[in-house]
Amino acid sequence: MASLKTDFPAIRACIFDMDGLLINTEDIITSCVNQLLEKYGRPVFTQSIRAQLMGVPGSTNGDVFHNWAKLPISREQFARESAEQMRLHFPNCTPLPGAEKLLSNLSRARSASSGDKIELALASSTKSHSYEIKTSRPETKQLLSCFQPDRRILGDDPRVQGRGKPAPDIYLVALQSLNSSVDSSGKAIMPNECLVFEDSVVGVEAGRRAGMRVVWVPHPDVAIEYQARHRGVLAGETRMIEVGDNVQLGEIDDGWVESIPSLEHFNYERYGLYMPS
Repeated sequence: MASLKTDFPAIRACIFDMDGLLINTEDIITSCVNQLLEKYGRPVFTQSIRAQLMGVPGSTNGDVFHNWAKLPISREQFARESAEQMRLHFPNCTPLPGAEKLLSNLSRARSASSGDKIELALASSTKSHSYEIKTSRPETKQLLSCFQPDRRILGDDPRVQGRGKPAPDIYLVALQSLNSSVDSSGKAIMPNECLVFEDSVVGVEAGRRAGMRVVWVPHPDVAIEYQARHRGVLAGETRMIEVGDNVQLGEIDDGWVESIPSLEHFNYERYGLYMPS
């Protein structure tokens, strides 16, 4: 067990995942997949299989899903039908509880230690065309407008191709996007000055591998499924997917990650953030 670290540098940037954290896409994906499973006479998602797939890019096209589902159609046909279902339903995406207030507050937040503005970026595995569909509702588009276009790093960005979460690349590219707009006289933001917000287990690992602090906001199904391994998730120790190295940046109870039940429970003071009156 590691000693609890308490001497972190001040937070200067917050980087957000999107699906299942800010908007309710994970529940929409589950509904779409369940419709197809029922159509072909297969059982709907179990809590366990759903938890394993959440946050994993292309998870319903992979072995874990298809070995479990045992569908009577080809993977290609399932991919076509599920893509069509999601294209129809993604325009119904809505913000999750606490998302609008949190982003509104962080958009004007300052560091209590320096008074500097907190920088914001998005790091989502979703592809550009899906992003446009998911953010087509006015309230969802308004929510994501908190992120400047050059600070929205998506899954088809050539800088992260083939290196999705749990690899750290998407968070490191997001940090690059923030530093590229830092005043030339200013000091570059370091990874340990970033706070990542994630709902998935692989996302927590990606944030840890990037050397960043993390707030984990798991879907209730994920929280239940990983209850016994909760401390391992916070340490980034689950290793659900190999990323080509054996780097382990986390240790049990080292203080780099906390878990909260929803964005409504975020504690600004814990991270030295305040909103000017």
